[in-house]
Amino acid sequence: MQLTPSIRSALAAGAAVTVLFAGAGAAAAAPAAPKAPATAPAAATAHSPYAQLWPLATFSAERLATADLVAAAKWGTGSPIDDPAREQEVLKSVAEQARRLGADPAATTRIFRDQIEANKVVQRGLYRQWDANPAQAPTERPDLQEVRKEINRVNDELVRAIAASPDARSARSCTPLLIVAGVQVRAERKLDKLHTRALARSLPSVCARA
Repeated sequence: MQLTPSIRSALAAGAAVTVLFAGAGAAAAAPAAPKAPATAPAAATAHSPYAQLWPLATFSAERLATADLVAAAKWGTGSPIDDPAREQEVLKSVAEQARRLGADPAATTRIFRDQIEANKVVQRGLYRQWDANPAQAPTERPDLQEVRKEINRVNDELVRAIAASPDARSARSCTPLLIVAGVQVRAERKLDKLHTRALARSLPSVCARA
C-alpha cells in the first residue's frame, strides 16, 4: 500500500508523540477527579502555535482523568468498556459543534476517536490492576450520568481548542511543540505510566495534516 503524505504525517506524529512520552518517565498516580485546567506558560504568546496546542494537551489530560471515574462506575456491573452507541453519540455531537464553530468536523472527529481510545486505555489498565489486586478496586461507584456531564463539559472545551488551532495543527512545528506541551502537562499533573501512555494515545491525530 502506498502511503499518502497525510498518512505519513499522521504516522510520524503518532510515533514521535509515543516515543517521547515513553521516555518522559512516570510520577505519582493520576488523580481520580478532573483538575481545573492550568494557564498556558507565560513564555508562550497568546497566538503562538505553542499557545494554541497547549490547551489540546491540557484538555486531553483532563478528559483522561474522567476515565478513572468511568472505570469505577462500570466495575463489577458487567457493563463493557467498549460502548459503540455512546461513542457514536459523542462523535456526532463534537462534529456538529465543530460545524457551528466553523471548524473542520472531519479533523475534530479524527481527534476525538483518539480521545475515546485513550480513555479506554485507562479503563482497561485499571481493570487489569483491580483484577490482579482486588484490594485496590474502588469501593464506591460514581454516578455514570454525572461523570458523563463532566466529560461533555471537557468535550466542549476540547472542540473549542481544536477550532482555535487550525494553523498550529497544520504547521510543520506541530509535532515537536505538541510533544513539549504534552510532557509539561504530564509533569504538572504527575501522571503515572498508565495515564502517560493514554495521553500519548490521545494526541496523534492533532498534527495530522490533510
